[in-house]
Amino acid sequence: MHFGRLVTLLEVIAVAGRPVSVTELQRATGLPKPTCYRLIQSLLEQHMIEDPAGDGRYIIGERMIRIALLGKSDVDVRRCSAPLMRSAADSYNETVFLARFRDRRVEIIHVETPHDPARAFIHPGLGVRPMHACSCSKAIAAFAEPEFQEDILSNSLREYTEHTKTTKEALRQEFALIAERGFADCDQEIDIGIASVAAPVSIGTVGATFSIGAVGPVRRFGTAARMEIGAKLKDLSEKISGAIQLCNVAEV
Repeated sequence: MHFGRLVTLLEVIAVAGRPVSVTELQRATGLPKPTCYRLIQSLLEQHMIEDPAGDGRYIIGERMIRIALLGKSDVDVRRCSAPLMRSAADSYNETVFLARFRDRRVEIIHVETPHDPARAFIHPGLGVRPMHACSCSKAIAAFAEPEFQEDILSNSLREYTEHTKTTKEALRQEFALIAERGFADCDQEIDIGIASVAAPVSIGTVGATFSIGAVGPVRRFGTAARMEIGAKLKDLSEKISGAIQLCNVAEV
């Protein structure tokens, strides 16, 4: 009975789409006022809900979002992100990809290519990418906890090409630059002739759990082009974050 009431409160808060007061929760659930307060306190203590403004109005908390996100399969994430990615691929006329951070690794889980039949494009492939030498990984690493960044720097920093950064100081400087401008780029660090750019996708207060990027040949992906697309990816990342969160909350 106690667990069922907790779930009911979470469902009401999740579908509201805005901060909800105790009075509204009590009215929606029919719970006695003391019971409602007690259950809310339990949810707050477990970080399942939050009171962001400190005014007694509640939203779904970081822990609940994290649980929902962990249970969200790649298929679900691709389904809600693909339309935005297809539109971006056609707009940039370059390949757009989505990467996911889990188990302390970053892997590309979905790719959309432009529909222009006359356009030659780069497909980045799917799967795990190195944390120190790929835009999609660095976009996430730069916003991770300092302890995790140090873990990355302590590992073997493989030199894939002459452009790969393999020293701790160089990567620390790059992480700082990425955090400042809001996106990462990769200039032939894994494959000669291929460059990419990616922005982190933050999910609520959980942090950068995904990244969204674009990739192309160096002849089209020079520094100026990467900076221009990087700025656009920052806007796209907010839209994808919203799509993923809406998908998660709707099913919490």
